[in-house]
Amino acid sequence: MKLIYVFDAYCGWSHGFSPTLREMAARHPGLDVEVVSGGLFTGSRRVPIREFGYVRGANAQIAQLTGAEFGEAYERLTADGSFVMDSQAAARGFAALRRAAPARAVELATALQHAFYVDGLSLSDPATYRKIAERAGLDADLVVAAYEGAEAGSAAEADFARAAALGVDAFPTLLAADGEGATVLARGRAGAQDVERRLAAFASTRSF
Repeated sequence: MKLIYVFDAYCGWSHGFSPTLREMAARHPGLDVEVVSGGLFTGSRRVPIREFGYVRGANAQIAQLTGAEFGEAYERLTADGSFVMDSQAAARGFAALRRAAPARAVELATALQHAFYVDGLSLSDPATYRKIAERAGLDADLVVAAYEGAEAGSAAEADFARAAALGVDAFPTLLAADGEGATVLARGRAGAQDVERRLAAFASTRSF
């Protein structure tokens, strides 16, 4: 059995779910966690943030319900509404980080969201991945080179296809899966206790 976490680095609800994800990973260190980028802002949705008038109100709700931090640097970055959230670039960056440290995918996914929502760093800027890599003790030059290489683009597209194949169209979504099937443990907001209860119920139905 493993967990599959489908998120988008530019999704505020995914940012709010980060503590639950980290807690579940800490509670079950022997359980593999596959982390997949979902591709929320791609194609025609890759436009200035002002086009999404609900974002500011949604962020306030996310902060209230989950305790998630939206930093002053993030507010400055997005204040005039011209910033473009490009999920393809963010997925390439996550793919580069994941490639450098596959076993730390949960940590790196949440670090990516912290870089945007707290530190106000663009996830389309190679310098952002250099900072994240340095903070994580990874080879920053290799991470940046991977972000800029063709393989990261292919990995991002593979992630989007994986999310679609899983039937995930809302972020974040956390699933438990084994060879017999999968079940949704969380979609959107959920605390660790609720996720734990659903995981236990799923595990109790499996044959080992």
